[in-house]
Amino acid sequence: MSSGFSRGREGGVVTNFDDAEVSILRSLASHTLDLVEPGETGDDPLERALGIGPAEKPDDPVLARLFPSAYEDAEQSADFRRYTETTLREGKRADAQTMLDGLETGHAELTLEQARAWMRALNDVRLVLGTRLEVTEEAHNELAGMSEDDPRYPVLVLYDWLTYLQETLVHALW
Repeated sequence: MSSGFSRGREGGVVTNFDDAEVSILRSLASHTLDLVEPGETGDDPLERALGIGPAEKPDDPVLARLFPSAYEDAEQSADFRRYTETTLREGKRADAQTMLDGLETGHAELTLEQARAWMRALNDVRLVLGTRLEVTEEAHNELAGMSEDDPRYPVLVLYDWLTYLQETLVHALW
């Protein structure tokens, strides 16, 4: 299993992944990329140029978690979403793509910029998985006392591993 991330040269980070880990991360990043479709804009040329899109809150709980409402007031939240979601989608897609592009078996070095994109992409992958699994703050404690025969065990171990990767990446960057 990966030893996580550690500080590399010139502000970057280094890591080592085996074939199985690369396959898992590639699958999860691809799923996130598929889920976060490119942002839509209106037909108006100015709206397209500025990235102004629809104002509807996503129905999918995962997308609602990735793109939460910024305000309690529905009208303010919709207005904010209209002006920001397209750009947020583009950023999340770019981060997932950076993660996919940097995945390789064995020793890998990431620049500071790539490492930051990986950190954001890992966060998104964890949000997707955690929302689908309905993970709570007690998940780590739950996992510690869980039987390996429990059907949720493998997927919670995966979630825990992703948490570990993100934590080591944060520590490597700071």
